[in-house]
Amino acid sequence: MTTSGTANSAATRTLDEAIAAIRSGPEGPRVPAVFDFGGTVVHGFTPGSALGRLLHRGERADLIASLLTNIRGSRAEGEYERFLQRVMHLWAGHPESELTDLGAALFRDTIHGHLYPEAWRLIRAHEAAGHTLILTTCLSAFQVLPAATELGFRHVLYTRMAVHDGVLTGHVEGKPLWRNGKADAVRRFAATHDLDLSRGYAYADAAPDIPLLELLANPTAVNPGPRMAMRAAEQDWPVLCFRPRAEAGARDIARTTVGFAGLLGGALTGVATTATTRNQRRMADSMITHAASGALGGTRVRMRIIGAEYARAPRPAVFIFNHQSQFDMVVLGAVLGAGFTGIVKKEVTSNPVFGPLLRFAGATFIDRSDTTGTRAALAPVVETLRAGLSIVIAPEGTRSLTPRVGPFKKGAFHIAAQAGVPIIPMVIRNAGEITWRNSAIVRGGTVDVAVLPPIDVSDWNPADMTAEIERVRQLFVTTLLDWPEPDERRPHRVRGLAGS
Repeated sequence: MTTSGTANSAATRTLDEAIAAIRSGPEGPRVPAVFDFGGTVVHGFTPGSALGRLLHRGERADLIASLLTNIRGSRAEGEYERFLQRVMHLWAGHPESELTDLGAALFRDTIHGHLYPEAWRLIRAHEAAGHTLILTTCLSAFQVLPAATELGFRHVLYTRMAVHDGVLTGHVEGKPLWRNGKADAVRRFAATHDLDLSRGYAYADAAPDIPLLELLANPTAVNPGPRMAMRAAEQDWPVLCFRPRAEAGARDIARTTVGFAGLLGGALTGVATTATTRNQRRMADSMITHAASGALGGTRVRMRIIGAEYARAPRPAVFIFNHQSQFDMVVLGAVLGAGFTGIVKKEVTSNPVFGPLLRFAGATFIDRSDTTGTRAALAPVVETLRAGLSIVIAPEGTRSLTPRVGPFKKGAFHIAAQAGVPIIPMVIRNAGEITWRNSAIVRGGTVDVAVLPPIDVSDWNPADMTAEIERVRQLFVTTLLDWPEPDERRPHRVRGLAGS
């Protein structure tokens, strides 16, 4: 298969083909997997949206713009030199800690939403093969380290800015990692850490990184520019094309408006149709199912569910899920239907939509900063389970910025053991692309859900669950890395516009 619309086409791989090649290739820590940052792991965006969000907090517009500049990757020698001269002049005299804190804030508020999910899967495939992950960039630590930490890179090569007594001097320390400088840095790192470049992998997008790709045995051009595409065709390098995640537009805002109307309308309809029963549980169940259906219909988000039978039985159970998006609440309602309530953080009570709905559904709200109060709040949940109502909880405790599955807290597992009910994992994929972590805007797309078989925790040692809980967390990691194919012999559902 070849690319189209370029002067020189090269062999284009699908992401699944690239991952299959990694799995069939060499393994172990001596094999390096080197990723360029801008344009390969993260795509470009307009700084204006981030400026608007941060200026009200008193941040400096010039510093913000300088940190966002060139994250897409420089295309010409002069472009990078102008960037470097500008930031050296602008950052001189500022405390290193100020730029570090601002870079972390920018990642949380903006940059995390522009990481390529495809790059995430590639990184995880190399990690599973035991390769040494290296992220490299011509940019500064302030721009790249927050993303590197979230993506799981222990080794990061970047252009170092000189610091004296904690203050930036306005000079570069050593040689900028640009063109041959980046390739040289990787070569030195490989020599120091006994890495075998003749078996290594490299991914980059722009012409200045051609020396980097030429350095390793398995180069791949990602979203290549014209000159990189030409070299890829000449050298028969494989090409990967990642889809950029754009900022929300008018269609997304309209979709969100209709979706929220559908959610609220569905919730009211659900309550109204069961109000004569005067049974709050039946009204809550009807509210949840109608609200989820209305939200899916309004936003036109599709769902694909594998293992739907485990969402219905056994009941009651403690359902655990990986939490990345506000849209997860709609997903949970659509998958589980009736007969459940949730354990959610206290902050959700301030949400004008989900707060009241969750109160009516009988959710338990916990203050994560109050450990003693949390234990007291969770005690009645055991009786809720014994009475026949299932519980859903995110064991990570908060939404993640990326598909990364964070450490699991123990509360859900203790509750299940005390109540004598199973744990049922629900692995959610793509919800973070539908609604970004710090946004209420709903984008179009498809959410995949894999409901895994129930896990009996009755014989777990309450005093030492650490190893068992980590094995459950690894089920989420493995499922996201190697998504299961639907089994035609068991029921699965594809929810369309009306949640049918």
